[in-house]
Amino acid sequence: MGGGQSLNFGLTNLDRFAWVGGFSSAPNTKPGEVLVPDPEAVKGRLKLLWISCGVQDHLKHISDKLHAYLAQHDVPHEYYEEAGGHDFNVWKNDLYWFSQRLFR
Repeated sequence: MGGGQSLNFGLTNLDRFAWVGGFSSAPNTKPGEVLVPDPEAVKGRLKLLWISCGVQDHLKHISDKLHAYLAQHDVPHEYYEEAGGHDFNVWKNDLYWFSQRLFR
């Protein structure tokens, strides 16, 4: 449930986190309205918001829902989908791509 926890902690503590990545977020992920209640306030504070998930992940709808909320409110974020399910191979690849953006 690390993807959900990363988003829950990171997005509700923007005074401490500017780079937030959620990989294959689980049902513990709070809804977009809770995580980003004031989209305008978030826009200038985040350096990177990354959400990724495997297209065969049975929990993909959670990441899709947050992505849709963020897109609807023009909150800058990267949404990355790839082949695979809710497993280590997806997360390993997601970490690679996320880290490429962290260390620019």
